[in-house]
Amino acid sequence: MPLTSKGFPLFLTFDLDAETMWTARDPANAGRPIVMSQGAYGWKVGIWRVLDLLDRYGIKSTFFIPGLVIEQRPEVVEAILARGHEIAHHSYSHAWIVNLTPDEEREEMARGFEVIRRATGRAPRGWRSPAAEFSAITMSLLVEYGFDYSSNFFDDDAPYLHRHDGRRTRLVELPFRWALDDAPFFQYAITLPGRTLQPPSAVIETWIGEFDALYAEDRMMMVAMHPEIIGQPSRLVVLESLIKHALKHPNVWMGRCDEIVDDMRPYLEGPPS
Repeated sequence: MPLTSKGFPLFLTFDLDAETMWTARDPANAGRPIVMSQGAYGWKVGIWRVLDLLDRYGIKSTFFIPGLVIEQRPEVVEAILARGHEIAHHSYSHAWIVNLTPDEEREEMARGFEVIRRATGRAPRGWRSPAAEFSAITMSLLVEYGFDYSSNFFDDDAPYLHRHDGRRTRLVELPFRWALDDAPFFQYAITLPGRTLQPPSAVIETWIGEFDALYAEDRMMMVAMHPEIIGQPSRLVVLESLIKHALKHPNVWMGRCDEIVDDMRPYLEGPPS
């Protein structure tokens, strides 16, 4: 059974964490300019390469952005919106949820939500957690705020509707896995012991292999990337290689999360009872 009216959904999504990628790990990093510059690369250089590449192939995508980054870089947000992309919720400060109290988590949710509403003129429809973590109250917050989709869980290769408090919700999960994230392959710093860099060829092989298997099974593919990482010169080749490979196949839809979720919802919810 197809998941969408346009065929296989390939989500090319981007987390524009910028400097919050480092301050969320350790607030003391704010005083380490070289560490912070690794995040600044995302809004100074990487995002523009990513946007230009998407333009060349006519692809609209979704950018998950912390509210703090939206406030600090309005010109970047304006460019993303002007090119037709979606902005989704990625917390306010990128603080790791497991380190927050329930009140702090609620504040992160509320502040980020309002920042996006002011910047875009509408409420965000999707949520991705910082560092892929949920607390005991996160799902309740997503239902309370009326999100249409989540892209957080690792438990499937196809979208599904979440259940909460014993009932099916309207919240669509768009699952992903670390193999489909650029950070495990490419993120390196002397402050992250044990990390090793992978060549772009290894990531191309992995992502194309994943695409071929998921496409053959009529599933979906969620790729999570970071402009400060994938936007570096040799690494952008990985993304373009995946796009070119996908375009060789019929009925592949590379688009915004909100638009694809709207299209797939009838397939997930089934006929009215």
